[in-house]
Amino acid sequence: MIEVKEVNSNTFVVEVAEGDSKTEHIVALDDEYYGFLTQHKISKEELIKKAFEFLLDRESKESILSRFDLRVIQHYFLEFEDEIKAK
Repeated sequence: MIEVKEVNSNTFVVEVAEGDSKTEHIVALDDEYYGFLTQHKISKEELIKKAFEFLLDRESKESILSRFDLRVIQHYFLEFEDEIKAK
């Protein structure tokens, strides 16, 4: 389960729970990158949830950085932006 909570307009707390274990992540997302990826068709929370689904398809929740800017995913996974924009 992925739960996204807004701290402020550009900062979110994401909890990822699987079985009895969970991880917590602090994610930054600025308005410019949000618009680039979504054309404002979905909420920031939905975008972050999709980003975590993308990450969890590729690595364990424990491998995801505990604090990061959403832009950094593209540095590790070159297909990220194309796949997120296609959804």
